[in-house]
Amino acid sequence: MASHKTKQVSVLTMSTLAFTVCFMVWMMFAVIGIPIKALLQLNETQFGLLTAMPVLTGSLIRLPLGMLTDRFGGRIVFFVLMVSAVIPIYMISQATQYWQFLVAGLFVGVAGGSFSVGIAYCARWFEKKNQGFAMGIFGAGNSGAAVTKLVAPSIVVAYGWDMVPQMFSIAMLVTALAFWFFTYDDPKHKVSATVSIKEQLAALKDPKVWKYCQYYSIVFGGYVGLSLWMTKYYVTEYGFDLKSAALLAACFSLPGGVLRAMGGWMSDKWGAHKVTWWVLWLSWICLFILSYPQTELTIKTVSGPQTYHLGLNVYTFTALMFTMGIAWAIGKASVFKYISDDYPKNIGVISGIVGLAGGLGGFLLPVMFGALVDLTGVRSSCFMLMYGVVWVSLIWMYWTEVRATSILHRRHAIDVLE
Repeated sequence: MASHKTKQVSVLTMSTLAFTVCFMVWMMFAVIGIPIKALLQLNETQFGLLTAMPVLTGSLIRLPLGMLTDRFGGRIVFFVLMVSAVIPIYMISQATQYWQFLVAGLFVGVAGGSFSVGIAYCARWFEKKNQGFAMGIFGAGNSGAAVTKLVAPSIVVAYGWDMVPQMFSIAMLVTALAFWFFTYDDPKHKVSATVSIKEQLAALKDPKVWKYCQYYSIVFGGYVGLSLWMTKYYVTEYGFDLKSAALLAACFSLPGGVLRAMGGWMSDKWGAHKVTWWVLWLSWICLFILSYPQTELTIKTVSGPQTYHLGLNVYTFTALMFTMGIAWAIGKASVFKYISDDYPKNIGVISGIVGLAGGLGGFLLPVMFGALVDLTGVRSSCFMLMYGVVWVSLIWMYWTEVRATSILHRRHAIDVLE
C-alpha cells in the first residue's frame, strides 16, 4: 500500500508529464502551420485562425471539464480526455484542405482542456500551504509549447510536416496509459453529488472571478497567443529558417512553462496580489519596448539627407521575450494562488472559468495578430495590442486591490489612534 507522500509525488509527476504532452499537441500548429500555410497559400489572418482552432475548443471545454473533475475526480476525467484526442491528432496528417485542418484542429483542442482537470486534481492532494508550489509544478507542463518547438522542426525537416501529428498521437496514447497506471483516486476529493450544476456555476456572479479571468487572459492567453505566433515572427521579421526560428521562439516558451513552479513558491511566500502586481508592471515595460516597429528615419543635414535605422535587433528582442516569458510563468502561478486561497472547495469550477477566459485569449490573439498585420503591415502590432490589454489590467488591479488595500490600512491606522 503506497503512502500518502508517495501518492502525492506520483500524482504530481504523472499529471505534469501528461499536461506537457497535451500542451505539445495543443501548440502543434505553431510549427506545422508554417509549411501548411505555404502549401495552401494562406494569408496572415487565415494562418492565425489555423493555429488558434485547437485553442478555441480547449478553452470552451475547460469549464465543463472542471465541473466534471469536481464531481467524478481528476484521474478518470484526465485519462478519458487524453484517449479521446488520439485519433483526431492522427487525422491532421490526413487533411488536405483548409477546412479539414480547421475541423481536425477543433477536435485536437480537447487536449488543452487538461489544465482545469489537472490543476484541481493535483491541488487537492496537497495541504494549502504547499498548494501554490504544487500547482506551479503542474503548470510547468506549459513547457510543452517549447518541447514542440524543439522537436517538431527536426521531424518536419527529416520526414515532412505530416509525420508530426502521427508521432504525437502515439505519444499521447502511451502517456495516457502510463498516467492511468501510476496515479490514484481519493473519494474525499470529489464534491457531494447533491451539489447542483446551478450551485457550481454560482461563482460566475462573483466579480473577483472575472478579475482573475482578466489577469489570466494576459499571463496565459498572451503566452499561448505569442507561443503560436513567435516562430513565424522570427521567420518573417528576421529571416530565420524554420528550425532556427523555432529554437529562438523557445526562449520565450520554455521559461514561460518551466518557471511556473517558481511562481507558485513566490506566491506562497509573498502572496498572490504582490506577485501578480509586479508581473503586470514588468510585462507592460517589455511590451512597450517590443511595440516599436522597425523604422527608417531620414534627417536633413547640412551635407544632405541622412537615413538611420531604428528597431530591435534579434538579440535585444529575444532577451525581452525571455524576460516576459519568466514574468508570465510566475504570473500564471500567482493567479491560481488567488483561486486556491479564495475558492478551496470548488477549485475545479473556478479554474475552469478562469482557464476558459485565458484560453479564449489564446484563441483570439493569433487571429487578431494576423488581422492587424494584414491591416497595418506592421508586424510589431501584436505587441501594441498586448500592451493595451496589460494597461487595462493594471488600472483594474490598482482600483480594486492596490488602492482598496491602502484605504483599508489607513482606516485601520485611524481606528488604532482613536
